[in-house]
Amino acid sequence: MDVPGIVESTLGDESVAARVSIGGEDELFVTPTRTLIYRADGLLSDETVNEYPHDAERLSLSEGRRKTKIQLEYPIDGEREFTLPSAEADQALHPVLAGVLNASGVTEPGESVNQTFRFSELTLVITSDRLVKHVGEVVWDEDYEEYRFEDVTGLDFEEGSVATQIVLEVNGRPQRIKAPNDSIDEVRQRLVEALCTYYDVASEAALAEALASDDEPEEAAASDEMDFGEGVDPLDADPPTVDESGREPAADDAAEDAGSSRVGTVAAGDAEADNGDDEFDEAGFQPAESTADGDAEADDGDLAAEVADLRETVEAQNELLEQQQATIEQLIEELSRGR
Repeated sequence: MDVPGIVESTLGDESVAARVSIGGEDELFVTPTRTLIYRADGLLSDETVNEYPHDAERLSLSEGRRKTKIQLEYPIDGEREFTLPSAEADQALHPVLAGVLNASGVTEPGESVNQTFRFSELTLVITSDRLVKHVGEVVWDEDYEEYRFEDVTGLDFEEGSVATQIVLEVNGRPQRIKAPNDSIDEVRQRLVEALCTYYDVASEAALAEALASDDEPEEAAASDEMDFGEGVDPLDADPPTVDESGREPAADDAAEDAGSSRVGTVAAGDAEADNGDDEFDEAGFQPAESTADGDAEADDGDLAAEVADLRETVEAQNELLEQQQATIEQLIEELSRGR
């Protein structure tokens, strides 16, 4: 690459990643670690090169009708800035922002920054591996959000009269980004192209199939995680008996069986008592007062106590089941949040 001698000596061993004309013979050179602003000889100044390292923690842009100011804020050196024609601002901002994202660790080695969009206070950066979003007056700082393509599970666009919602589904949760309608075609094209390249498909329809297919294993895994079939069973100090079919009787069945048994016992006792009375009468003897009624009352009391105990056991089991249900619902809610 043919570069001015003063620029070549400043580069040292570094290579030029991007080169942008910023009016006349002035140029902007971007390397992996810094931005160089070259000013050619003029009537008011000599040939110069100024360096702006990419390890900035904030990048701002102030636009005017003719000139635009790019500001880089450093943790120790403070703020530094350079000015360029407004007509060249977007073209120059893209490689500078790419260098800052790389130096800050937002992007990884080998990851390319494909496109930069600025909509009022919204900045979108599409790379080969992710979508970076920043909302605010500055173009970029530590309050950015990123959506990795490996986590994308769906993509849709909801058109409005003025703006379109980009609905990027990430790990099953929709992330909505609003972009003006006069720019949405380019945003859509660039985003779809980046995702198609990442998933190695040739069309938006094929991309939708790939994202749906890629989402199936996660859904299956989530389903497996929420299988509580072998979880903790409610404690039961007096478990119900099992009938001949191997089924545990329900609470109402048990109560009914117990009641039937007790009533049968009482009836048999009454019948025997009646037979005995007849025999005594025939022998000319008067029998003492029968105790059958007292036994029946005792049996009825025992039955009521057993039913009360059974009801208490069932209520305790229901409480434990409600606690398990609450735990399951909490886990589902946390999983839906991807916790």
